[in-house]
Amino acid sequence: MQRLKPKGRIIESKLRVRYAETDAMGIVHHSRYIPWFEVGRSDWMRAMGFPYSEFENMGYYLTVTEIWARYYQPAVYDEVVTVLTWIEEIKSRGLTIAYEVRNEAGKRLVQGYSKHICITHDGAPVRLPAKIYELFAQAQIPAATASSA
Repeated sequence: MQRLKPKGRIIESKLRVRYAETDAMGIVHHSRYIPWFEVGRSDWMRAMGFPYSEFENMGYYLTVTEIWARYYQPAVYDEVVTVLTWIEEIKSRGLTIAYEVRNEAGKRLVQGYSKHICITHDGAPVRLPAKIYELFAQAQIPAATASSA
């Protein structure tokens, strides 16, 4: 996979690296970035005015079907990192959400994405509800462009 480029509406989530997320050298363990992606995903939906809890209340889940991450530099204990989150791709039944983790100096530490399929609470794959599809589709347009349209 080539490098991802942040696009559309990008939400930033700031996190401080906790000691429990690091190894004996004070470096963040590779597995800890995936929960940070989840923080970004949740913050993204909340910032768009539609928290994931409301999506679940409608009778749906966005189940993860794939996770990918590329590591460039490690985050370290007590460092503040920023998770940038954006919609990379949307399809009728699912979407790809992309992430970039940067340190306080703005250096890229990790890039990744998660692919999701919309399912009912019974586990049946379904199309994204129109309201949700539109929210994700509009988010692929940069905020300045979307507000002037």
